[in-house]
Amino acid sequence: MKVSEIHCKSILVKSRIDGIDYAINPYIGCAHGCVYCYAKFMKRFTGHREPWGRFLDIKINAPEILKREIKKYKRGKIMMGTVTDPYQPIEEKYRLTRGLLRELMHHSFHIHIQTKSALILRDLDIFKEMPHLEIGMTITTYDEKIRRIFEPGASSIKSRVSALKEISEKGINAYVFLGPILPYITRKTLLPLLNMILSSGIKYLYIDKMNYIKSNLWNLSKAFKQIDPKLTSLYLKLNNKYYNDLILEIEHFCKDNGLEYQFCF
Repeated sequence: MKVSEIHCKSILVKSRIDGIDYAINPYIGCAHGCVYCYAKFMKRFTGHREPWGRFLDIKINAPEILKREIKKYKRGKIMMGTVTDPYQPIEEKYRLTRGLLRELMHHSFHIHIQTKSALILRDLDIFKEMPHLEIGMTITTYDEKIRRIFEPGASSIKSRVSALKEISEKGINAYVFLGPILPYITRKTLLPLLNMILSSGIKYLYIDKMNYIKSNLWNLSKAFKQIDPKLTSLYLKLNNKYYNDLILEIEHFCKDNGLEYQFCF
């Protein structure tokens, strides 16, 4: 892993995501190294030659910059972690996300955090001081072996669910992002996966399918081959019926269990 400390000129940027006004990304790159990651496009702007998941730029002055520039922006919704995970392992050392949250505590922005890390529990003391907070935990599979193939650097599934339970018990607004749906994999253990998600105490579920960007195809093919060689050809032949049937299964479960849901595709 190539790690570099850098100084950023700005940390709060306008977002193009529907419903999100601003984005904060304390790191460039992500050590989770997820095979399906859409954020690999960032390499076009960073100049890194290392594979995605093998480099990190640490914006060591991010909290200081936020303190200076936040006064210039009108109130809105901020998402932390649009092209990186704000709680990836190196956050334990640098504590940039914590520093940014401590600054945001003093302002009335709505804060939305997206992560795959149980490290988020470290900042429960700050969260209780933030009335306009929403936390999303990404979960893609029920099988830990599958997780290690597709999300090698991320927290275990068990620890994510455990973190969600604790967050929910604190009365913090939390949800699960079930995405991307791993074709022919997620559905194989869909019922135990949904029951596990339900056990976390969350009330809302977002579901999304895989984004087939060209830079991911080779790595995806390699990952699928580790599970079942037939999947390599099957996942490129998915049709509407596959997803329509999947939607019906998820809708049925959510309605039966009082779980709100939204499909992002």
